[in-house]
Amino acid sequence: MEEKLIITPKTKVLQLIEAYPELEGILIAYVPAFSKLKNPVLRKTVAKIATLQQAAGVGNVKVETLINVLRKKVGQELFEISVQKQDQPAVPAWFDSSKVVAELDAAPMLDAGEHPVNLVVSDLKKLAQGELYLLKAPFLPAPLIDKATSLGFENHVLVKGDEHYEIYFCRFY
Repeated sequence: MEEKLIITPKTKVLQLIEAYPELEGILIAYVPAFSKLKNPVLRKTVAKIATLQQAAGVGNVKVETLINVLRKKVGQELFEISVQKQDQPAVPAWFDSSKVVAELDAAPMLDAGEHPVNLVVSDLKKLAQGELYLLKAPFLPAPLIDKATSLGFENHVLVKGDEHYEIYFCRFY
């Protein structure tokens, strides 16, 4: 008998929808930005890396709620998840929108089936110390933010609406 995926906050979105295709609609209902997963580029990149915990953050829903709704639908036991509630992050001391030297609106690229990660990383590497880069996106690009963080960039995210995020990156070295 095949073992089915146990749904947890660390479950990747792609794992979830491959194991339980019937949950894709529920996920989109809770996190409308994930309707863009119909785009094959996003499905292969964002869905492969983003966790349900990150999805809950994007959808501004409690991770426990999202996990338990999904688990209930597929007949898994409900459980309590202890997650420390974090307040909206404070504005970092380095943040000053007048220091933005370059920006990219990722929506047109994503609509064309292209992923902006290589362009953004290339642009970030050109920043001088203290300069800011602004990425506008129709969803929170968690994998891209993780990549930039691994390269030593700080970030600050502003949520401007259901499908509008502004991610500011800063170089400190």
